[in-house]
Amino acid sequence: MISVEGLKVEFGVKPLFADVSFVINERDRIALVGKNGAGKSTMLKILAGIQTPTEGNVSIPNDCTIGYLPQVMKLQDSTTVREEVRKAFSDVSKMAAKVERLQKEMESRTDYESQEYMDLVERFTLTHERYMMMGAESREAEMERTLIGLGFLRTDFDRPTSEFSGGWRMRIELAKLLLSHHDVLLLDEPTNHLDIESIQWLEQFLAQSSQAVVLVSHDRAFINNVTNRTLEISCGHIVDYRVKYDEYVVLRQERREQQLRAYENQQKEIADTKAFIERFRYQATKAIQVQQRIRQLEKIVPIEVDEVDNSALRLKFPPCLRSGDYPVICEDVRKDYGEHNVFHDVNMIIKRGEKVAFVGKNGEGKSTLVKCIMNEIDFKGSLKIGHNIQIGYFAQNQAQLLDESLTVFETIDNVARGDIRLKIRDILGAFMFGGEASDKYVKFLSGGERSRLAMIRLLLEPVNFLILDEPTNHLDMVSKDVLKEAIKAFDGTVIVVSHDREFLDGLADKVYEFSGGRVREHLGGIYDYLRSKNAETINEAVSKQAMQQAETKPKEAAANSNAANNAKSYEERKAEQRRLNKIEKRRKSLEEKIEALECKRNELNDLLMLPENAANMQMVNEYTAVQEELEKLEEEYFALEG
Repeated sequence: MISVEGLKVEFGVKPLFADVSFVINERDRIALVGKNGAGKSTMLKILAGIQTPTEGNVSIPNDCTIGYLPQVMKLQDSTTVREEVRKAFSDVSKMAAKVERLQKEMESRTDYESQEYMDLVERFTLTHERYMMMGAESREAEMERTLIGLGFLRTDFDRPTSEFSGGWRMRIELAKLLLSHHDVLLLDEPTNHLDIESIQWLEQFLAQSSQAVVLVSHDRAFINNVTNRTLEISCGHIVDYRVKYDEYVVLRQERREQQLRAYENQQKEIADTKAFIERFRYQATKAIQVQQRIRQLEKIVPIEVDEVDNSALRLKFPPCLRSGDYPVICEDVRKDYGEHNVFHDVNMIIKRGEKVAFVGKNGEGKSTLVKCIMNEIDFKGSLKIGHNIQIGYFAQNQAQLLDESLTVFETIDNVARGDIRLKIRDILGAFMFGGEASDKYVKFLSGGERSRLAMIRLLLEPVNFLILDEPTNHLDMVSKDVLKEAIKAFDGTVIVVSHDREFLDGLADKVYEFSGGRVREHLGGIYDYLRSKNAETINEAVSKQAMQQAETKPKEAAANSNAANNAKSYEERKAEQRRLNKIEKRRKSLEEKIEALECKRNELNDLLMLPENAANMQMVNEYTAVQEELEKLEEEYFALEG
């Protein structure tokens, strides 16, 4: 499907990668792996046609379409969710306009017997069939299913996108990408802004899709569940493992051991050859053999070993002034976007030196409360910031705010003050920006590199109150561990917004849970919180809390309207329950039928895409019949849901 030949990319003296060749086939599920800065995001940009390689070419068939989800993107804020996602159907809209134009042309002509009219009828028929095969008539239902799968509520569809956090707006872009039905999907860290339910839905979507997928992700479980092939960027080359990620890890270790043995043998051979040359260089009787060894040495191609990156990120926050006893005091804080309430009645006291975690599903208000603390948005209630507070703020979009026209060194040099400027190179080296890497332009950095650079900026100013909003996004395991140790050693106050329980373990001594518009305090660490919820993961705990709230609300409503309920007879309540049971039974039946019809439609769609079936009217009629039946069932299903 896509052929990559002789690819080479240079940013400095040493190429990022060179002589790279591989093929992406239909239905390939490829994990693109390699250490931070190896060129994973660059490779995706080249495949997407956004970036041009120094050498080589990427061959893509004319009828092949590519969808690309970058780590960082510019988002639109001028539409509603529904209007923004509908942009994914631009091709369908163009096809609809073409069908309408051909139909009007047919109606306006009277030369029914002419060859030109017959050709027009044939063009109309083929265009209309293609329009139907694109699922044009069911696109609204498909859009709703996709948005719900990614965690949106129906009440969110007509809300302005500006009301949503960056993570939710990234979901909108992902929904548009999935609904565009591209032949190849290029996904750069697609799970960074998803909760566990949405990740599982995306896994299922990609597994059932007929599209080829190339993805970059630090989520090991997600990679294993989606991919069947692993491309590793190692020492500037591509190594193709046609296995899942777990199997790749085993094979890579075996390959690296072989590399090390070959490297050691080669180093011994080089040392022996050099020793021979030095020993007999000035002996005339050995001149011919010495020259032979010199030529032999020149012909040796050095074996490269992709070393495991164990560079230590030794982070140490500079000393700062002592803050007041209570950095944050919230009293009845409330935030609304129009009629949508994000949270209400938030009462919170954070003491000096405490390290607290904000947990909850995306959209429950964690980042919103952080913005209230930072005084970036208005709110109701009282929120007091303590005496002598100096805040260091790492936001989800911090890496996006870097000036792309600057180099890594210039980015830090512009914010450094005093004697620290003499140590910039050392600091950059500790963050794996040593040597030539410090002269790279920000626009060429990967998502992980940008996050590390933004973190360095945060460290250069003395602060006594850290607010970190998803600080581990795009960071590898080594970077996460070192950052965690630095925060543990920090003697100021810390708020961490994160879904990563391993990162929070041993770090937070208090947990604030955001769910259903409320913020609840839980004393103890993250695992104390999980045990109290009898849950394995943060998302599971929050889901259980949401279910409890859903169960509690009807009980509260029943208590408030007790007199009205008592007026209902036993028979009426029993009849109502029978009606609800019947609806639920029909809903489950419809789900099963819809799933079966969707599978049948996808099978027919794949068959009709084959050249030999292009004019198979029986198959086209069957596809149309399945599509019509599917639409009827979906209408009934959504009516029941309403």
